[in-house]
Amino acid sequence: MSTTAVLTQLDQSKPEAVAQLFKEVQSKLGTPAVLVNNAGKDSAGTPVKDMPYEQLDQAIKTNLYGPFLCCQQFIRGLEGSEQQGVIINITSVHEEIPRAGSADYDAAKGALRNLTRTLALELADKKINVNNIAPGMVMTPMNQSSLDDPDTWKQQVQSIPLKRAAEPQEIAHAAVFLASRDGRYIHGTTLFIDGGLMQNLGQGA
Repeated sequence: MSTTAVLTQLDQSKPEAVAQLFKEVQSKLGTPAVLVNNAGKDSAGTPVKDMPYEQLDQAIKTNLYGPFLCCQQFIRGLEGSEQQGVIINITSVHEEIPRAGSADYDAAKGALRNLTRTLALELADKKINVNNIAPGMVMTPMNQSSLDDPDTWKQQVQSIPLKRAAEPQEIAHAAVFLASRDGRYIHGTTLFIDGGLMQNLGQGA
């Protein structure tokens, strides 16, 4: 029976751990053609003046260093081959929209946006497409506390024109499209999947 998946647990902020993951994938599945950087850590809601260094450090390492290291290994794996590659970084609407108390998360996602744009310039002649997907509110465990409180949930979706959060598969379908041949001319951009939230900024000001 052939291997169809490799499941592992690692600290993606550690270069040696990420290198070992890609070595294992290469050994069991062959050279990967698509990389989706989806691991992330949300803000703890701490103002800058009160934020412990460790909180900032963990957010940056998870949301920026991890994708950087995975992109690095992915690119090295494709070097010298004729294989088409696709990198999809999952950022957030907060790559553009700051929130008070979220300097750690917002800074990391904004940096990941610019990492994606830089990679798009570096990899354009190497047959590797690079883009961001920036979700708004999604019904995942990261939003579990809001999901469990109907009043909080109702309040939070008021700023979303479609008045609902995204289902996880709506984000996944966009990733599948960007990874397909139909998405090959999309390069160096951010696809916002937010129910219109970005269009609602500043309304009523």
